Formats: sequence, C-alpha cells, structure tokens
Amino acid sequence: MAADLQAKYQKLAQEYSKLRAQNQVLKKAVVDEQGHGTSLKEELKMKDQSVRKLQQEMDSLTFRNQQLAKRVALLQEELVTTEAKVKKSKQKGADSPAPLNQQRQNVFDEDLQNKIEENERLHKQVQEAQERHKQIETELRERLVVLERDAVQHHDVVDGLKQKYMDANEKLQNDKANLEVKSHSLEREAKDCRLRAEECQQQLKNVHADLSKRLDQSTNIIQEKLPFNDTRLAEYYTLDVPSHDRRHQLKARDVSGQAVAFCQDLVGALLNFHTYTEQRIQIYPIDSATDVISPLNQKFSQYLHENASYVRPLEEGMLHLFESVTEESVTTLETAVKLKPFSEVFTSYVCFLKKILPYQLKSLEEECEHSLCTVNLQARNVELQSDMQKFTAIFEKLQVYISLLALPSTNPEMLLQTNYNVVFTQLAACLHSLHDVMKDISKHYSQKVSLEQEQPTITQKLKTTNDCILSSIVALSNVTGKICTFFSNNLDFFTAPSVYSSKKGMGVIDPLSAECMLENKKKAAAYIKSLKKSCPESVPYDEALANRKTILSSTESREGLSQQVQQSQEKITKLEQEKEHWMLEAQLAKIKLEKENQRINDLENQYRFTHTGQMPSIDSGQANGSNSTSEDLDCVEKDSKEPVRSTSLVGMLSTYMNDNEIPDEESREHLIKSHYMMRVAELTSQLQIADSKSVHFHAECRALAKRLALAERSRETFSEELKVANHNIVRLQDELTTTKRSYEDQLSMMSDHLCSMNETLSKQREEIDSLRMGTKGNAKKNRSR
Repeated sequence: MAADLQAKYQKLAQEYSKLRAQNQVLKKAVVDEQGHGTSLKEELKMKDQSVRKLQQEMDSLTFRNQQLAKRVALLQEELVTTEAKVKKSKQKGADSPAPLNQQRQNVFDEDLQNKIEENERLHKQVQEAQERHKQIETELRERLVVLERDAVQHHDVVDGLKQKYMDANEKLQNDKANLEVKSHSLEREAKDCRLRAEECQQQLKNVHADLSKRLDQSTNIIQEKLPFNDTRLAEYYTLDVPSHDRRHQLKARDVSGQAVAFCQDLVGALLNFHTYTEQRIQIYPIDSATDVISPLNQKFSQYLHENASYVRPLEEGMLHLFESVTEESVTTLETAVKLKPFSEVFTSYVCFLKKILPYQLKSLEEECEHSLCTVNLQARNVELQSDMQKFTAIFEKLQVYISLLALPSTNPEMLLQTNYNVVFTQLAACLHSLHDVMKDISKHYSQKVSLEQEQPTITQKLKTTNDCILSSIVALSNVTGKICTFFSNNLDFFTAPSVYSSKKGMGVIDPLSAECMLENKKKAAAYIKSLKKSCPESVPYDEALANRKTILSSTESREGLSQQVQQSQEKITKLEQEKEHWMLEAQLAKIKLEKENQRINDLENQYRFTHTGQMPSIDSGQANGSNSTSEDLDCVEKDSKEPVRSTSLVGMLSTYMNDNEIPDEESREHLIKSHYMMRVAELTSQLQIADSKSVHFHAECRALAKRLALAERSRETFSEELKVANHNIVRLQDELTTTKRSYEDQLSMMSDHLCSMNETLSKQREEIDSLRMGTKGNAKKNRSR
C-alpha cells in the first residue's frame, strides 16, 4: 500500500514538473510574442509617419498643380489676346512681325505641353503612393489583429495553466498529507505485524515440535500394529469410499435437470427446422403438387424425412444421463457412464448433418438458378450457404469435445485430469459461436423471406412454410443463447476439482474401480443402516459417575454452590452498575448528538446566508457598533461634565469654545482619542472574527462543492446504470413479445394447416361417397339388364 502511494506521489510530482516546464516555455513564448507585437507597433508608427510625409507631398503637389493650372489659364488668355491682335493687324494691313509671333506661340505651346506632362506624371505618382499606402495599411492592420488575437489566446493559456498549477499544487499537498497519515498508520500496522509474526513463529515452533512428536508416535503405531495399508497403491486407494458431498450432488442433479430441459427445447426446434425445410423443398422452387421436383431435392427431402430418427435419441440420451445422477451417487466424469451413449447419439446426428449439407448447398444453388430469383435473393442464398457450413462445422467441434468428455468413463488414459478445464472452456466457446451463427442464420433468412414475399408469384402455402421455418430458427437462436449462458454460468462448477482429485495419492481412476467403489458405498450404507437400532433408555456412564461423585461430596458441593451463588450475585450487581453507567453515557452521547445537529443546522443556515449575499450577523454587529459608538460618545460627554449632549464632535467643540466650561482642552482631546482608539481596536477584532468566519465558511463551501461534485458523479453513474437496466428490460420485453408472436403465428399456421387438411379430408370423403354411390347405381343397372 505504501509503495503504491509513493509511486502515485512520484507520478504526481513528475506531472507537476512537466507542467512547470511547459509553463516556462509558454511564458517565454508569450514574452517573445509581446516583443514581436511591440516591434510591429513601432513599425506601424514608422509607416504612419511615412504616410503623413507622402500626404504632405501630395498636398504640395496639388498646390503646385493648381498654380500650374492658373498659369496655363493665364497663358491661354494671353494667347487669345495675341490672336485677336494678330487678326486686327491683318485687317489693318499693317506689316507686323509674323515670325516673331509664331516663335512666341511655339514657346508657349512647348511650355504648356511640358507642364501637362509633368502634371500627369505627378498625378500617377500620387495615385501609386496612395495605393501602396492603403495596401501597407491593410496588411499591417490584419497582422495587428492576428497578433492581438494570438496575445489574447496566450494570455488565456497562461491563466489556465496558472489555475491548473494551483489546483495541482493543492491536490499534491492534500495527497502528501494523506500519504503521511497513511504512512504513519502503515508503520503502526507493520510494527503490529512484526509482533504477530514473532508470536506466530513461536507458536509454529511449538506446533512443529508437537506434530513431529505425534508423527513419530503414529509411525511407530503404524509400523507395529497396522497389518495392511491400502494407501500405498493407487489401485487399492481408488476402492475407498470418499466422503459424501451432498451439496455437490444436489448441484449436479440441478444442472443435469436444466440441461435436460434445454436439450428438449433444442430437439423440438431442430425437428421443426428440418420438417419445415422438407415442406419448403416440396413447394419451392417447384411445387410437387403440380410438377415433379428435381432428383436432388427428392433425395434431400428423403434424407430430411429421416431427421426424427437422429434427433429424438439426443433427448433420450440426456434423460438417461439425468437419471444416472442421483443424490446417493458420486458424480464425476469417471462415474458418468451414460455420457458415452449420449456422445454416440450426438455423433450420429453430426453425421446426419454432414450427409445433408451438400444437398442443402445444391438446393440453395438451384434456387439461385431459378428465373424468379433476384440478385438480392442470390446474395442471401450465398450467405445462408456459408452460415449452414459454419453450423455443421460447429456441431462437429461440439461432437469432438463431447467425445473427449466421454473418454474418462471408458478409457481414462486418453484424457488427463489436467485437461478437463481446457475441454470445458473450449466447449463453452464453441456454444457461444453456435449462438452467433444461429443469430446470423435468423437475420439472413428473415431478409430472404421478406424479399420472397415481395414477389407477386408467391403462394400462401410458401408464406406459411417460410414463417414456420423462421419461427423455428428463432427458437433455435433463443435455445442456443440460453444453453451458452447456462454453460458459462456453471463453468466454475464443471471445472471444479472432483472428490477424487482432492485425495492424496490418487492417480488415474479406472471406471471399473469407480463402479466397485460405488458398490462398496452402497454396502457400507446398508451396513450402517442395519447397525442403527434404538438403544434402551438408561443413564449414561459419565452422568452416573458424576452423580456418584456429587453424592459422595454433597457438603463440599453445597459450599461450592453457595460460593458460586455469591460470585454470581456480585457479578450481577457489577453488571447492573455497568448497565446504569452505560445508559447514562448513552444519554450524554444523545444530548451531545442533538447539540452537534443543532450546530450543524446553524452552520448550514449561516452558509445559506453567506451564499445568498446576506450577512445578518455582521449587519447586526455594525448596528450594535453604531449604537455602542453613540452610547460611548454619550458616556464621554457625561464624563467630561458637558451640559449639552450631542453626538457631533464639531458641535461639542463649538459649545466648549463658546461656553468655556472646560478649561483643559488637551485632556478632552486625549479622552476622545483614547475612546476612538478603543473603538478601532474593537472593530478590528470584530473584523478579524468576521474574516476568520468567512474563511471557515469558504472552506466549508469548498468541501460542500466537492461533495456536490461527487454526488453528481454518482448520480450520473446511477443514471447510466438505470439506462442500461431499462435498455435490458426493453430488450427482454421485445424478445418476449417476438417469441410470443412467433408462437402465436406458429399456432395459427398450424390451425390453418389443420383446417385445410380437414377440408381436403372432407372433400376426399365426399368424392369417395359419390364414387360408391355411382358404383352401386352401375351395379343395379347391370343387374336389371
């Protein structure tokens, strides 16, 4: 126990160290991310500054552009005026300097073109700078959002880890305290165990010496006086009658009775299955009433018609085995002689299954080749083929294991006693696989029947036959499930050591020796019964000797009896005193219990008040404190011999200054100061008491919360168990309804079948009567002729 606790503590310490290391890594990552965030913020500031510079440049460029536009407008006006002057000069006919005007116009045009190109270039640069600024700003904003989100996540992780570390630390401290307490208790137990071990060793030495002495005496007696020792040879030892275990025999009788009931149900289900399978072959895929069925199905039907001769002996063999198990006999595998005939009968039935298996597979193939067989039906038939092969293989395994269990009663050297458990375990596993195969057959055959009923050409006779086969398969599935459950529940009884295996020196038991042992047991029982006679009534020898001694020493016996009476009276008085003492103790304990219950109720009420946010005790304390402060102030005022009583300190000072009744102001201030210091000390003590109560209540709240969590967990577990139980109940109810419905359907089908058979018989009788009447009429005509 201490080693487990130490290992648990070490494991918790390792986990705490791992979490601490992870916390350091996360802290470092958070610090790095914070530094990265600050660098990004600085980079964002730099970008903002560059954006502002570009904005200023853009503003200057727009201003310059406006100036250039104004200049262009002026130049255009000048151009217009010059053109007007040129026209006027041409009209007047004056000889103006045309080359000079043309040159000036060219200069203006070139200057205007340069300014336009420069303006266009500046516009492109401003637009590119704006787009670049917007793109950088959006990227930086997205990056800032991502970094802020990561920082928030890291902060949450750090807070969660801190809380987790605090909880783990608290849990480790609690575990440490518990482990220390347990270690102390274990040390005390170890000391007690050492003392007990020393005492046991001493007792063992004494017992060993005593037993060795008795062994020497017994060996001497055996060597000197015992003429024949039948325990030397196993052949003679097996003839000894063992001690009768009535409980074992009753259990064996009960188990064999249950096995007989299950075997009867299994036999009935197998008979129904083979019989209805034969009826189906006669109907589908070709109806024998209208056409001739295939030779394969004819042979298969002939073999199935013989199923009762193979199935019925199973029930008879199990009944014989049950009758051989009685309360007086000794039931083991060596004495169970009737198990061999049951094994032979089961082997014959397995041979019957192996014989009809290829015909069954070919019959299913013939159904697949039929024109009305769909793809889904073919798939179901293929699944049924594999299921029937598994069914036969599992019965072969069962036959092998049952034959092995029958060997000890005929040839015990072929199967050792150490292998009994293995055989029984494999038999239980084989029964479970048989139940699984029967469930698969039931599932696949129900799907096949549902597909066949969807066909328009299906007859009522085929429907009833399919329903009968399905009900028999369901019955087989239920019976195999019950058998595997029964065998698994009684597997410990089957694998338990027998009466012989517990006897010293017992080897392989010969069946002949077992039979002789049973005969010896019957003879011994008859001999003991013959010796059991009623003895005449007389005084026993010991009692007669005791009476003689009492008669000889009557005086001594009287004195002894009187002393015994006095001692018994003293004991009675002591016991009565102890009784009164313990009754008083019980009353005191009852009073203490009531007080503890009252205290617990008060604590629960205080916890409720604290939980709802109301603090009546503190509020009342504050109210009392305010009242006490007013009363203390009144007392101070009385002590200071003031004629005017007021709770206001400013008012009192004003009256003193106006009235001049108290000559010493320092003593007055000292009294007020001491009074308020006392009040502060009282209030601090009350506050400390309230803090201690709140801490106590907080601890109790945490304990109650833990208890509530444990109660919630237990409630969840109980609710899950209740759900599972309800699910099992619903499943069992469904199984019960299905079995009831199947039996009812089977009974209805059988009644319909009987009605149809009665109708056919009545028709045949009417035809026979009509034919008889016709033959009589013809005979009369012939006679008249």
